[in-house]
Amino acid sequence: MPLRLDIKRKLSCRSDRVKSVDLHPTESWMLASLYNGQVHIWNYETQTMVKTFEVCDLPVRCSKFVPRKSWVITGSDDMQIRAFNYNTLERVHGFEAHSDYVRCIAVHPTQPFVLSSSDDMSIKLWDWDKKWQCSQTFEGHTHYVMQVTFNPKDNNTFASASLDRTIKVWQLGSPQPNYTLEGHEKGVNTIDYYHGGDKPYLISGADDRLVKIWDYQNKNCVQTLSGHAQNISAVSFHPDLPIILTGSEDGTIRIWHAKHGSNSIAIGYDEGSVVLKLGREEPAVSMDNSGKIIWAKHSEIQQANLKTVGDAEIKDGERLPLSSNGRFVVVCGDGEYIIYTAMALRNKSFGPAQEFVWSPDSSGYAIRESSVSIKLFKNFKEIRSFKPDFGADGIFAGPLLGVKSSNNLSFYDWESLQLIRRIEIQAKGVHWAENGEQLAISTDENYFVLKYDANAVAAFLESKEPVPEDGIEDAFDVVGDVQETVKTGFWIGDCFIYTNSVNRLNYFVGGEIVTVAHLDRILYLLGYIPKDNRIYLADKDLNVTSYLCLLSVLEYQTAVMRRDFQTADRVLPTIPKEQRTRVAQFLEKQGFKSQALAVTADPEHKFELALSLKDLKAVYELAKEAESVQKWKQLGALAMKSSNLQLAEECMFHAADYTGLLLLANCSGNRELMTRLATIADDKQNFNVAFSASWSLGKLENCLEILIKSGRLPEAALFAKTYVPSHVSRVLAIWKEKMGRTNVKAAQALADPAQYPNLFANFEDSLKAEQFYQAERAELVPASSHSQLPKLDDRKLIEEALAAEKDGDFKYDPDALPLQADNIDSLTEGTKSEGGQSSITDHHDRDYVPSSRLPKRMEEVPHDPIKPTATVVRNAPAENHQSSTRNGVLNGGSGASESDEIDQIEEDLNNLDFGGGEGNHDLNSDNENSLI
Repeated sequence: MPLRLDIKRKLSCRSDRVKSVDLHPTESWMLASLYNGQVHIWNYETQTMVKTFEVCDLPVRCSKFVPRKSWVITGSDDMQIRAFNYNTLERVHGFEAHSDYVRCIAVHPTQPFVLSSSDDMSIKLWDWDKKWQCSQTFEGHTHYVMQVTFNPKDNNTFASASLDRTIKVWQLGSPQPNYTLEGHEKGVNTIDYYHGGDKPYLISGADDRLVKIWDYQNKNCVQTLSGHAQNISAVSFHPDLPIILTGSEDGTIRIWHAKHGSNSIAIGYDEGSVVLKLGREEPAVSMDNSGKIIWAKHSEIQQANLKTVGDAEIKDGERLPLSSNGRFVVVCGDGEYIIYTAMALRNKSFGPAQEFVWSPDSSGYAIRESSVSIKLFKNFKEIRSFKPDFGADGIFAGPLLGVKSSNNLSFYDWESLQLIRRIEIQAKGVHWAENGEQLAISTDENYFVLKYDANAVAAFLESKEPVPEDGIEDAFDVVGDVQETVKTGFWIGDCFIYTNSVNRLNYFVGGEIVTVAHLDRILYLLGYIPKDNRIYLADKDLNVTSYLCLLSVLEYQTAVMRRDFQTADRVLPTIPKEQRTRVAQFLEKQGFKSQALAVTADPEHKFELALSLKDLKAVYELAKEAESVQKWKQLGALAMKSSNLQLAEECMFHAADYTGLLLLANCSGNRELMTRLATIADDKQNFNVAFSASWSLGKLENCLEILIKSGRLPEAALFAKTYVPSHVSRVLAIWKEKMGRTNVKAAQALADPAQYPNLFANFEDSLKAEQFYQAERAELVPASSHSQLPKLDDRKLIEEALAAEKDGDFKYDPDALPLQADNIDSLTEGTKSEGGQSSITDHHDRDYVPSSRLPKRMEEVPHDPIKPTATVVRNAPAENHQSSTRNGVLNGGSGASESDEIDQIEEDLNNLDFGGGEGNHDLNSDNENSLI
């Protein structure tokens, strides 16, 4: 019986005549050297040309990848060997290697050596580490040397094929061949070594149209293969499958059954190149619930358990599905099936079949005999057969018998063969859950999770209504559609575990995808053993790998999906603490944030959950534990939105958010908070906030001292002249002293109003106005009186002072000392730590004392809208104009970012509901001298 191989074309590209091809060991690349002097690199996964090299104008007869150097090495008819970097496309080196055409090159697998053969009848060894020096020349052939290849079992020996009808085996370091193999009647074109470790074979193809297999240890021909009608141009042992590939000038490629890596082969011919995949990549292996593994190795069946399978050298083959009760195992391949007992592997039944699946009750099975015939068996006896309406390209096991055709998937009842449902989909695989309620259908690009309603099907069949052409519509409901390619998969409860095309081990539960592990190579699922809490996978060589996947976590997630919270609560204590956060993330995605908050063990996750739930108390406690400025800011924003201004104040202090505190104090009319803020901001050299706070409090002398302290002496002088003229002389003296260090003339040009009153009109009157309005500046007027206050633009302050003096209501004292700035100690009384620094400035401080004017802390905050009591402070300039420094940036240019923060907080404050009681007015008053 001929060998049945599933052959799929992965790439077909047209080009000029192809002289040689090579496959990259790790990338999806094929290298093709052409007769027109070009070399192309194709990606056979994307079907695109990714690189091209213009080598020369003559044919390039051979090219090879050198992955460890990122090189492509070429040999051409211009007698040169060239090396190119396939990443940068630059030529690394080029030199004349022979005196005639270069026929073949071979790269040593570990050493920096390259062998080349030529029509000059010689073989040369080149060392790229020695600047491509010719280390050795091998002479002995009497005609063209067509090919050379290294022995994969002994890298110090190689073989050569020549048109002198011989094959010679050489040793590096020796100029003479070890021995010569003779047997072909015409010139030998091609040779290849067998890669396996069990046979010392060498294969050759010649112009006598024969393929010979040689035992190079015994130096004799063990087999001759005939069948080609023309010269043999290429031969190769497949590196993994037990087959031989031969190509001939008769236009055919023959695959001979001969009894690692990839199943892909590259073929070059006169009109282009093609990449084929022979067989299947997935290994023929199956595992039962006890950990017993059975697999195929060539034509043998072998067994192992999980304790020893990791040490076994296992190759792939065809699928070996175990029956559900584990008593039987079936082998299906080469057009027939054989059922064995699982323990003793005794033959139980056999017959012709393309595919085989077990039925759910383990005593029956179905076979696909051909694309038009499916047969069902019970207790090893055929009970019925049928012909699917749309043909049968494949069958699937499960509670329903699945039959796929080219464009649809049909489900039939096992007993009656009644059509249950037909779905228009190009199915690649069908995976049923153990309870028969859910299934996953995979395609080449995605997979669908469906829910099977057995009760709806039973009710419809009992109604005796005729089944529609596409089956029972209510049989399935779509649960999820995931854009991932499933390689292998199975169910654990309501969790679908699978490997995808990007080597990730995931599981799908409740519409969410959870990644268990990122795999470092292609692995195939074997199964899950609950007592081990592990998922087992195997690669092509049957090296078994396992990953932890707790059954308690899967049971908990399954219970949550079924809304069985009683079971979920029972399972939760069995989940280890390190897995709680993963469970909490699942709960969060399902919308159960409160439960997730109680389950999670990650403080960061817990904080985010509490924040999203607006649980101020929980967020507050977590922020205190974390001691994070960012968390205090987040809590402060939440407190503002929740109208909890007392908590917002505390958060802003812990976060050192002075601009936010400034706005909060302004909007709430809190003089105590504003006073403390002015002192703290000044201590921290946040002069912009300190100036604004002092200005809002009407403490003009403090504003002046801040300007002096920040080095803004010109502004301080102008401010003093405008608002506190009694301080002009002092400020001017400081300014002149500083300016005199760099520019004496400019300093001398500054005039003191006290010394030159003739240069400053009404200066003495402004001193009277300052003294007259000192008492009024200290008076705080309620915000409710704002509408009754006269506008500052309409007032004539100097005229008012002079009128009061004339009427006897005010007496100017020219000897009175100017009002000084507040004592800093008095401002911070009760807020300093033992070290003298204000404890409230340290955002890690635990002894925060809230301002009395703000609402109570969150535990005591009332549900009624907040109605803060506001006051108005009037800061009128001593002259009839307003200061330009009102909103100036005084602390080194940070005003822009602070302004952005103020805008955001102001927006939050504008959204607050302050109630509609008497005395509440617009917070955005036009009066810039009011504190509301």
